[in-house]
Amino acid sequence: MENQYNYYNPGENDRNNIFDERPGNGYRQGGADGQPPRRRRKLPKAVKFAGSAIAFGVIAGLAFFAVNITAGKFVEKSGGQQTIQEQKGISDSAGIKLSQTSSTVMSDVSEIVQKDMPSMVSITNMSVQEVQSFFGGVQQRESESGGTGIIIGKNDSELLIVTNNHVVEGAQTLTVFFVDDTAVEASLKGTDPSKDLAVVAVPLDSIESSTMDVIQIITIGDSNNLQVGEPVIAIGNALGYGQSVTKGIISALDRDLEMEGFDSKLIQTDAAINPGNSGGALLNANGELIGINTVKVNANAVEGMGYAIPISDANEVIETLMNRTTRTKVPEDEQGYLGIQGVDVTSDSSQMYNMPTGVYIAEVVRKGGADNAGISKGSIITKFDGITIDSMATLQEQLKYFRAGEEVEIVIQVPASNGEYEEQTVAVTLGKRS
Repeated sequence: MENQYNYYNPGENDRNNIFDERPGNGYRQGGADGQPPRRRRKLPKAVKFAGSAIAFGVIAGLAFFAVNITAGKFVEKSGGQQTIQEQKGISDSAGIKLSQTSSTVMSDVSEIVQKDMPSMVSITNMSVQEVQSFFGGVQQRESESGGTGIIIGKNDSELLIVTNNHVVEGAQTLTVFFVDDTAVEASLKGTDPSKDLAVVAVPLDSIESSTMDVIQIITIGDSNNLQVGEPVIAIGNALGYGQSVTKGIISALDRDLEMEGFDSKLIQTDAAINPGNSGGALLNANGELIGINTVKVNANAVEGMGYAIPISDANEVIETLMNRTTRTKVPEDEQGYLGIQGVDVTSDSSQMYNMPTGVYIAEVVRKGGADNAGISKGSIITKFDGITIDSMATLQEQLKYFRAGEEVEIVIQVPASNGEYEEQTVAVTLGKRS
């Protein structure tokens, strides 16, 4: 890049012009008043050298002072960090446009993190899993996993937190840790496995007033206008050690990943997304939520490929989940029973056989809830109480929150002519497990 400031650097010609030493025995070529030229004494070499040095020092000093004055109008040093003072579109030495927020270059994200960290929570999921025992049997073992959540809103009685479905899946109990390290038990508000989204609720009366003073609802951004190369910040409970921060750029947009039951397009970023970051925030340079971190590519030959759900795509699902009735799991002997035998219709099966994704009803139990509601064999369940159903596991998980005798709306796809399916909504009164 061409130097913007030309420092004065006297060369050989400059020195010759200070004192004219051309042939003439020390005389000037003519007098100023038309008189014969006057003889002047030649200065000693030491004096001439000193004069040259003084002239160089004065001129170079003035030039250096001018550069600092000019640069000071654009760049101010503070605590070792450089900040751009309200200059939009300023370029660095390579001509690359710098991204800044509230006069701060993205190399320093401390202000953004300080603003948004109170909106982040850590989530601990205690679940029970069946594992193979040493002697060949099956045992139930308590398992603990962790993730991240974002405070997305509140109603009259609850604080609402969005996270990934896989963070809360199969939970017996959910515990939320706020920014001040206080822990509160949470309940599941609703999930959408096809979007890998979930909302959990914490009763407001269970949160200390001191905690309420320091936590806050995240500011929502717009992911529709993102550009590749735009700087981003990721916050999450990496490896369960507590909230940590990484930064990077948007590497790509509208990415499709081949994950069973997942149908969202994703933001790709090189900001580190590690285990435990799931459900955490992807922020833009204004500290606004633009994505919910969900997955990373974990392979030996791959580095710096993490993914987030665009917030603009997730807004409608999140709002639906936030408005659901908060439920807690029902004791097993009181849980409702649908009365079917089902088979998963995966995305591969859906494409191969031209069938909707969901649970194919292979058998209907006589006088069970589904039979009493008129649901027939061959239909495909796609929604249960507003929740997208992509597998028997998802359907069974939802049934754990409903008692026998409760009525629930189920959306089914019924075979029609020409191999097509017709959507129907059916109210089903759940039976009791025998």
